[in-house]
Amino acid sequence: MAITAYRQLVTANKRLLGFGFVMALCSSFGQTFFIGIVGPDIQREFSLSHTLWGTIYMVGTLLSAALLPWTGALIDRFRLRSYALAACLLLIGACAYTASVSGTVSLILAIFLLRHAGQGLVSHISITTMTRYFNRERGRAIAVASVGFTAGEAALPFLAVVLIGTVGWRWTYGSVAFLIGLTVIPTVLWLLRNHESAHRIHLARVAENEAGATDSRRSWRRSEVLRNRVFYMLMPGLLATSTIGTAMFFHHLNLADEKGWSHTWITGNYAVFAVATTVSLLLFGRLIDRFSAVRVAPAMLVPLILSMLSIALLDRAWSVILYMVLLGIQSGLYHTVTSALWAELYGVRHIGSIKSLYFSLSVLASALGPVLMGSLADLGMTLSTVCLYFAVYAVCAGLLLASTLRQWVHRDRDS
Repeated sequence: MAITAYRQLVTANKRLLGFGFVMALCSSFGQTFFIGIVGPDIQREFSLSHTLWGTIYMVGTLLSAALLPWTGALIDRFRLRSYALAACLLLIGACAYTASVSGTVSLILAIFLLRHAGQGLVSHISITTMTRYFNRERGRAIAVASVGFTAGEAALPFLAVVLIGTVGWRWTYGSVAFLIGLTVIPTVLWLLRNHESAHRIHLARVAENEAGATDSRRSWRRSEVLRNRVFYMLMPGLLATSTIGTAMFFHHLNLADEKGWSHTWITGNYAVFAVATTVSLLLFGRLIDRFSAVRVAPAMLVPLILSMLSIALLDRAWSVILYMVLLGIQSGLYHTVTSALWAELYGVRHIGSIKSLYFSLSVLASALGPVLMGSLADLGMTLSTVCLYFAVYAVCAGLLLASTLRQWVHRDRDS
């Protein structure tokens, strides 16, 4: 039944779902898992400690987070085709510039460009498009597009390790810039060729649905969301995956050194992570369409807690598989729940503006994780111990998340 529902969805919306998938895949080159693979080579070339490299990464990511509420909100104002093309061109420039960095300052700028274009705008476009144009199938649409993230996480780490070993990390990013220009941009332009007519139909439907809507069902503006207490109470739980997951992927090779695992073993198991994420995406996308993201979200941090405990308490090589499975389940939950949740809470008319606000906070959280973990490691704390503290934080954040959403459901039911 679930397979049939997904097949019908894809058959009816090939181009739009294909666009979401391609943009999610393309975002990989600015994501932490890819930067983390070239990170050790960058550290060696520029003689950077864990703390200094993490700080450079944090500063570049913070700059990206500061700009994203404005650049991300532009998706509500410009044609999707033009906006997506501009984001892809920025990512090409970011990859080309990264291949030519010569010092600390230029490295900060390179991280900023990679994070803003890849992790920021390109992934924001993918998920915001799915959230905006799908209603009853929103969870499944987000799941299908998000498979692009997992495809990148499955295939690119191994390819990156091979390419770095063959031509070096600079030519690796140079090759990526060429690849995006040659394949991604023509594909995106073709997939969105007739999108404007569908967008006009969407706007008419939104206007009709909002006519006479109650306060709890209308579309909120970003300024109203910023005054809403619930938004802030959700943040510790919704940002936990960005903080902890980014820190882990950024330091995976350092973790492997501490545990006595080979680099190829831990990066090779990214495929396990990707498979677990894909299965989780498809499962929870279906559950969200059936029960709503508000009702699924309270349990979303359980896999993250278990994954941190597994890496903190187990040292055997096979534990990497368990860890990757749990982290993959968490990733699938995170992508589907957080993407659908904002539309359920605050409506879709201003979804680009609202999601860019949350996304900037998510980028900020992802900036803090690696430098926090690296700083604690430089102070002598083992990464296993850091993971134990991450688990404690996730428990507390999960309880607050569940309590807040339970109050929202009761309020919505009574209104």
